[in-house]
Amino acid sequence: MVTKSRYLEAPRRLRAFVRAYETSLVVLAALIGAIGGAVVVAMSAAVEGLHVLFFDLEMGDRLSSQFHIEPLRALLVPSLGGLLLGVAFLLLARVRPAREIDPIEANALHGGRMSFRGSVIVALQTIWSSGVGASVGLEAGYTQLASGLAASLGRGFHLRRADQRIMVGCGAAAAIAGAFGAPLAGAFYAFELVIGGYTPASLTPVGIAAVAGYFVAHAFTVLSLGINIGPLGDVLGRDLAIAALLGILAALFGIAIMRGVALCERLLAKTRLWPPLRPALGGLVVGLLALVTPQVMSSGHGAVHFAGFVAIPLSVVVTIFALKAIASVISLGSGFRGGLFFATLFLGALGGHLFAAGFDVIWPGLHLSPNVYAIIGMSALSASVIGGPLTMSFIALESTGNLWLTTAVLVAVMISTQITRELFGYSFATWRLHLRGETIRSAADVGWIRDLTVRSLMRQDVTTVNANMPIEEFRKKFPLGSKNQVVAIDGSGRYVGLALVADAHAPDIEAPGGLVGLLHYRDVVLHPGMNIQEAIAVFDAAEAESLAVVDTDGEHRPIGILTEAHAMRRYAEESEQRRREVLGEV
Repeated sequence: MVTKSRYLEAPRRLRAFVRAYETSLVVLAALIGAIGGAVVVAMSAAVEGLHVLFFDLEMGDRLSSQFHIEPLRALLVPSLGGLLLGVAFLLLARVRPAREIDPIEANALHGGRMSFRGSVIVALQTIWSSGVGASVGLEAGYTQLASGLAASLGRGFHLRRADQRIMVGCGAAAAIAGAFGAPLAGAFYAFELVIGGYTPASLTPVGIAAVAGYFVAHAFTVLSLGINIGPLGDVLGRDLAIAALLGILAALFGIAIMRGVALCERLLAKTRLWPPLRPALGGLVVGLLALVTPQVMSSGHGAVHFAGFVAIPLSVVVTIFALKAIASVISLGSGFRGGLFFATLFLGALGGHLFAAGFDVIWPGLHLSPNVYAIIGMSALSASVIGGPLTMSFIALESTGNLWLTTAVLVAVMISTQITRELFGYSFATWRLHLRGETIRSAADVGWIRDLTVRSLMRQDVTTVNANMPIEEFRKKFPLGSKNQVVAIDGSGRYVGLALVADAHAPDIEAPGGLVGLLHYRDVVLHPGMNIQEAIAVFDAAEAESLAVVDTDGEHRPIGILTEAHAMRRYAEESEQRRREVLGEV
C-alpha cells in the first residue's frame, strides 16, 4: 500500500536534475542559506519580543545588557517560565516520546535525516527558555531549525546520503554566519562540527550558504548581531606564549562547565522533584542571581558586546564571571533548552580580561591589553566547550580583522582543544550524547556502520542437525563437498555448536560420543542486531571463518550464518562507497 509522504516532494524531473548536477546543489545551498539567515532574524526578534513583554524593556534593548531589572519580574518570569516549560515537556512526551535529533547526531548516525516538526519544537523551546531569562544560548535553536529545514528540503529532492549531510551542514553554516556576522566561522562550524570534515564536494555549497545566511540576517539592521570590539592594543611575540597559558586555563574551566551541567542534572534527578519543578527551581535560582547582576540572564548576546566593559571595576567583572557560569550550568542542568555558545563567548571574554589584569599584578610593567585577551579568552573557552578550533579562530579574525591577534588566538585555541581532547574527550554536544549512551565524538558519518547489521548480511538458509547424531550418520548425510559447515542444535532447537563437514570426514577422527564431540564455537555466536564492526571483532577474537547467528529472545535458536569473508567484503565495499561520496566521485 502506498502511503502519503510526510514531507513535500519536488517534481520527479526537478529531482533528477538536482541529483545529476553539482551546480544544482549550490543553488539549493543558497536557498538554504537565505532560510538560515531568516531563521536567525525571526528567532532573535521573537526572543526580543518576549523580553519586551516579560521584562518591560524597550524594543532594541538587550536583557543581558541591563543594569537593573525589576526584582519581582527577575524572580517570577524565569521560575514560572520554567514551570510552564516543564509542563510542556510532560505533555509533549505523551505525543512524541522519542528524543529529537540535533544536526550533529543526524549527520553522524542518520545520514542527515532530521524531523522538521521536531526541529520546530526545539526552536520554540529555545526561544521560550531564552525569552523568560534562562541563561542559555540561542545558537542551538538557530542551527536546529535551519538544519531541520535544510534536511526536509534535501529529503524533498531525494538527495544522496552524502549530499543530504552537506545540506544539514549548509543550514548550520547559514545560522552561525548570520548570528555572529562571520561567514567564514559559519562555514567552518559546518565543516568541523556538523559535517565532520572538509571536502572539495562540500566547500562551495557550504560557503555559499554561509554567505547567504550572513547577508540575509544583516539585511535587518534593526537587529544587533555579531560581536563589537573596542580598541585593540599591539600584539607582540610575548603574547603568543601568554596566550598558550590562557588556553590551558580555558580548557580546564571549559571541562568544569561541561561536567557541572551533568552534575546538576544528576543532583536534581536524585531529589525526585516533579519534573516540571526542576526548570522552575532553576529559573528561580537564575532570578536570584539576576538580582545581583542582570548580565546572567538570557544568552548573553547583549553583554558580549563588550567594547566598554574594560572600564568596569574588576570586582564587578569577577562577580559577573562567577554568577554567569553558575547560571548557565543551572539553566541547562535544570532542563531549559539552549546551548553554551554565547555563554562561553561572554565568559571567555570576561575571563580573558581578568587574566590580563591578574598577569599585570604578577608581572608588572607588561600592560597587557584587556581587549586583546578578552578575544583570546573568548575563543579559547568556546573552542573547549563547543569544539571547532578554526571556527573560533575565524570568529576572532572576522570580528577584529587583526591577523596578529588571530595568530595568538590560534595558539590558545589549539592548546585548549588539545587539552580538552586529552582530559575530557568530548565537546558539549557530544558529551550530552555520551550521557545518553551514544559513543560518537564528532559528526563523522558512522551511521552506515550501524545500518550494516548482521541481520542484513547473514544467510538465512541454515542447515541444522541434532548434536547427538552419530558421526557415521552425519558423514552419509553430508558427504565432502556438500556443505562447509552445519549448525548443531539440541532437542529443543537451541544452538549447540558448529560442525565442520571436513572435520567429520577426517580419517583419524574418533568420536564415540557422536557429533557433539566435534563441535566448534559452542559459546561464540553472532546476534542479528550487531553492526559490522562488532561482528568483525567477534570473528577476530574467535579466529573463526564462519559463525552462527542466533536470536535474542532467550530461545537461542539459530536463524542464520555469516562468514568472515562476506562480512569483510561488504565492509570494504561500503567503506569505498563512503570514500567516493566524500570526494564527490559519485
